Amino acid sequence: MLPGANIPKSVVQTDAPARSATGQSIFSGISFAIPMETVVGISGASGTVYGTRLLELLPGSKTVIVSKDALKLAKIELGLSREQIYSLANRHFENEDMAAPIASGSVKFDAMVIAPCSTSTLSKIACGISDNLMTRVASVALKERRPLVLVVREAPLSGIILGNMERLALAGATIMPACPGFYPRPQSVEEMVDFVVGRTLDQLGIENRAYRRWKGEQATGSRAPRRTRR
Repeated sequence: MLPGANIPKSVVQTDAPARSATGQSIFSGISFAIPMETVVGISGASGTVYGTRLLELLPGSKTVIVSKDALKLAKIELGLSREQIYSLANRHFENEDMAAPIASGSVKFDAMVIAPCSTSTLSKIACGISDNLMTRVASVALKERRPLVLVVREAPLSGIILGNMERLALAGATIMPACPGFYPRPQSVEEMVDFVVGRTLDQLGIENRAYRRWKGEQATGSRAPRRTRR
């Protein structure tokens, strides 16, 4: 293997400045960096805050794709405009832009996260339907064996949805239901959102302090009294 041909990306803490791993070029002797490149899709399911918060915490370069329904929900749920969401990323593409560079497997990116992922989007990906840029990039991630994390926001789940989840899990995707943990005893909606986003970052191999991790039943670190007794 050529020196520098397999340079690992850095492990980045989201509460600290992002730092890329560096390697030495065998051609010029000049140090170069490889930042993480993540594509974030925000589809038309309630919970657009999962996508926007993920964009805020992700290190490296970020590309965002937002569906039309997601833009409507972002306005209703968060009061955010298209431009405000786009400002959280390094670049953006319209969901209808099937000629975007990231629609091709020849264009490198490291991972894709769809947060939230509607069950319609999930079902299309499971069936290999690439009728918009978001589903196309997800198909690229699967065929190129790149990490694909789907933060599904739906309840209850039908047998059809569960079957599509199983198909995608077997194909290599990570199914990440938007289910916050309560052992950290969250004090706000924001903390519950951060739990889900932090777990999503975990799936990408990104160290983060977005949520409190389990330290045993004697060390919850909670500031709140226990509300439920067993």
